[in-house]
Amino acid sequence: MTNLGLIHVYTGDGKGKTTAAIGLSLRAAEYGFRIAIFQFMKAYVTESGEIKAIKRFPNVSVKRYGANLLAKDHPPVDEIKKEIADGLREALEISKKRGCDFLILDEINVALSLGLAELDEVKRLIDLCKGSIEIVMTGRGAPQQIINLADYVTEFRAIKHPFGSGISARRGVEF
Repeated sequence: MTNLGLIHVYTGDGKGKTTAAIGLSLRAAEYGFRIAIFQFMKAYVTESGEIKAIKRFPNVSVKRYGANLLAKDHPPVDEIKKEIADGLREALEISKKRGCDFLILDEINVALSLGLAELDEVKRLIDLCKGSIEIVMTGRGAPQQIINLADYVTEFRAIKHPFGSGISARRGVEF
């Protein structure tokens, strides 16, 4: 197989970070790579179209941990932190066993920036994957320490978005 083990970071305030990560996953899944997608802070919302589509591949697994702290009716913060820690532990176990070729940590940067995930745990996971498992981390506010460890860093910048005009999220476009 291909030489894997580089670190990708998709961050910034613009639209498309998760979609880019899933697009990369789609490409890799078609070539037979094993993909493990861990979504953080999206556990209690409807799956997006790209997640529904990527799950059709037998070599892709998707797991979701922790509610969005920004939602009005979120569970207690300690519960969200515990779920996110559980997800990171599971990602670590899969990585130790080389149970995937691509590891996607969707919205982990947000969890880190809000103090819901431990930076040292994520760095440990990066160290474990480096050189063997391609790892992609998405979300606004990527910590500088994560950016420094990455091989690819892409910043998505919002220049204009219809949310500012009162147009809400649309099925097939934003989710």
